[in-house]
Amino acid sequence: MSSLFDPAQIGDIAVANRIVMAPLTRNRAVAGNVPGPLTVEYYRQRASAGLIIAEASQISPLAQGYLDTPGIHSPEQVAGWRQVTDAVHAAGGKIVLQLWHVGRISHSSLLPDGAAPVSSTSRASDAKTFTRDGFLPVSAPRALRDDELPGLIDDYRRAARNAIDAGFDGVEVHAANTYLLEQFLRDSVNDRSGPYGGSIANRARLLLEVMQTIVAEIGGGRTGIRLSPLTTFGGTTPLDSDPQALYGYVVEQLAPLGLAFLHVIEGETGGTRTPETEPFDYEALHRSFPGAWMVNNGYSRALAMETIAEGKADLVAFGRPFISTPDLVYRLSHDAPLNELRADKLYGGGAEGYTDYPTLAA
Repeated sequence: MSSLFDPAQIGDIAVANRIVMAPLTRNRAVAGNVPGPLTVEYYRQRASAGLIIAEASQISPLAQGYLDTPGIHSPEQVAGWRQVTDAVHAAGGKIVLQLWHVGRISHSSLLPDGAAPVSSTSRASDAKTFTRDGFLPVSAPRALRDDELPGLIDDYRRAARNAIDAGFDGVEVHAANTYLLEQFLRDSVNDRSGPYGGSIANRARLLLEVMQTIVAEIGGGRTGIRLSPLTTFGGTTPLDSDPQALYGYVVEQLAPLGLAFLHVIEGETGGTRTPETEPFDYEALHRSFPGAWMVNNGYSRALAMETIAEGKADLVAFGRPFISTPDLVYRLSHDAPLNELRADKLYGGGAEGYTDYPTLAA
């Protein structure tokens, strides 16, 4: 039996334990949406994680959805992230970057020249987003034309290459939480006709083309993906009409790509692990995927240890516990209490609630 604290090989990435720091939006990028010195320290403090998945980072200026989130499309951003990866590697850690396009979950004030967000649809979400004026309803999107999609796919390719140039050990493609790629996947949002709308195969086409392109650019062993079959994150959209069939098809098509890992959010992102929907068989997806299987959402120490020991997953991702507890791996291994989370310091600000949480030794 494997233990939560055992090393593992995740594609091309050797990790010291099975505990993953989940990607966590903290809205602390400096001018130019560049990771700053505080971000370097924040990730360095958490380098004992087997794998850090750095916060979602927009692949282009039009991909941004929240104030002060970092990007991975400019030379300055690449240089800023290089400071982070160097610090994490010096501390013995491994780190990949989550590649992000929010689609319609954005506000025109955050986009170049006040542009409308883009999506699979022209229908607006009922979500809100974080702007300079606080939380505001998202702006109405415009539907991407089919002839724009090759350029979008190339944005993902270029972002993946930038991540490797910035020193990351790999990337995770964000295809979860009702952002752009999931806006194409779900028939509750995607109202297109043509090659990227209608059938499951058509709705999955963009995601699969993005993944194939990134794998061709940096290799499958350095590429992962995040999915969230049952999330309605922020109430932005209902589920697909047949989540089991949709995500079953997606995972079957991903299987031949040789991906390092698949990161699945079980249940509602940041909420219940068992939402009041039709039953969903995550294990069926697991059986279809040959790479490392990473689970996420509300895992306690006991549940994480049991899940790894029983072979139900290869890795367990923790979110908010890693915010409040930089030495989470040590505390889990010693069954020690965690720091209390300061929820009012999650989004934006400075060091307070970011880099000032104490270790157990301190």
